[in-house]
Parts: sequence; C-alpha cells; structure tokens
Amino acid sequence: MKIFFHSHIAVSLLAALILLFPVTVFSAKSPIHIEADHMTSTEKSNSVVFTGDVDAKQGDVRIRADKMTVYYTRADKKKKKNGPKMAQQVEKLICTGNVEVTRGDWLGTGKKMIYLSKERQVILVDNAKAWQGQNMVSGSKIIYYLDEGRSEVIGRVGTTVSKSGRKKKKSRVNMTIIQK
Repeated sequence: MKIFFHSHIAVSLLAALILLFPVTVFSAKSPIHIEADHMTSTEKSNSVVFTGDVDAKQGDVRIRADKMTVYYTRADKKKKKNGPKMAQQVEKLICTGNVEVTRGDWLGTGKKMIYLSKERQVILVDNAKAWQGQNMVSGSKIIYYLDEGRSEVIGRVGTTVSKSGRKKKKSRVNMTIIQK
C-alpha cells in the first residue's frame, strides 16, 4: 500500500513540475528525479514533505530547496460509472529555504516559493530575484502568471525608526539590464 501511495505522489509531483513549466519539451513520460535527506508522507493532511538538500529535476527544470511540501487532493476511492476513478491532483507546492528554480539560462531565487495549481501562479517571496542571462530583477515578491506568460515584481517594504515611532518606507523594484 505504501509503495502504491508513494507512486501516486511521484506522479502528482511530476504533474506539478509539468504545470509549473509548460514547454513542449516536457511530456508525461519524462521522468522526474527527486533527492532529499528525508521524506514524510501524511495521508491525513494530503501532503508529502521532502527535507534536507532537496533537489528535484525533470528535463531542463530544476528546483532546489531546504524543504519542499507537496499538497494534493484526496483520491476518489469510488470508481465512476463511465470511467476510472479520479487521480490525485497537486493543489499547492511550497519550497522554503535557499530556493532556486532554474530552466535554461533563467534562474529564480528566494527564501520561499509557492506554486498555486488552480491559479496557475509561481510566487517567489522574501528576497526574490530572477536572472535571465546577465539581466536581473529583484523585489520582495515575484509572481509569474503561467497562462498569461507575464510576471509582476513587487518592491520591498522596509521599516525606519524615528522619534515619533516606526514608519513603513516602500522601496522600489530593482532591475539591471546588461547591454552588449
């Protein structure tokens, strides 16, 4: 039963990576390889947690983090009248600690990455940075909208202390473009 359950999780994680980076290079037959120091699967919370130097790869996509948690829907245990039972679906993927997402010459980093399946968004937060070649953009949050092929970068919010108390001070998004 545990092997069957874990194979469903591997398939779900593979589906998450395919959804995260929808390019024609990926196919359902493309294998995914995950390495970590430890893995814990919890049916009650419908999650799998990988910890310790997590390294997930499929094709040219690589996600590295200290911790990766995959949340999935419950499997429909009853067989439908006109077809097979519903497979588990990835709802959310959360990576924390030294997060790096790479694909080709694109690199995204942050202390945390959230993938929301229903919204089809990849969110890098807490010192979020992205590089395309030598060009770099940074902010407190980078949101990539998969279906729209666009991203949004939100500036950092810092605090300053004055005699009258704390005041929030917004900083700006930073971008460096290297011209040839």
